[in-house]
Amino acid sequence: MSATPITWFEIGTDRPKEAERFYGELFGWTFNEEGGPAGSYRTTGAGGDTGIGGAIRETDGSAPNYTIFYAEVTDVAETCRRAEAAGGQVLVPPRTTPTGLTLARLTDPTGNHLGVFAPPPTRA
Repeated sequence: MSATPITWFEIGTDRPKEAERFYGELFGWTFNEEGGPAGSYRTTGAGGDTGIGGAIRETDGSAPNYTIFYAEVTDVAETCRRAEAAGGQVLVPPRTTPTGLTLARLTDPTGNHLGVFAPPPTRA
């Protein structure tokens, strides 16, 4: 069993309302808008207690729509280094959000996209 779980997914689309309706009707998922002026980001606890959560991110239509999974890691920068050593590529270098979450976007050697993230540090 792997120590690197897949714990998040993201669906990027220029039609987020349509995607929300589709996944709601298909799977019964509900979404909460958490985006701001820069765009919609609708999160869901779709996985319940046994699956993974995710979100629909609004895109501007200038790039293709996408679906990506995120693996939870302890060190995003080290994971990026190891991905490059294994023949992958870093598309979006590690960055830390205002909440403390650190993430990066990668490709595997065959061109498939994936994300890695480390949750914000817990406060004592």
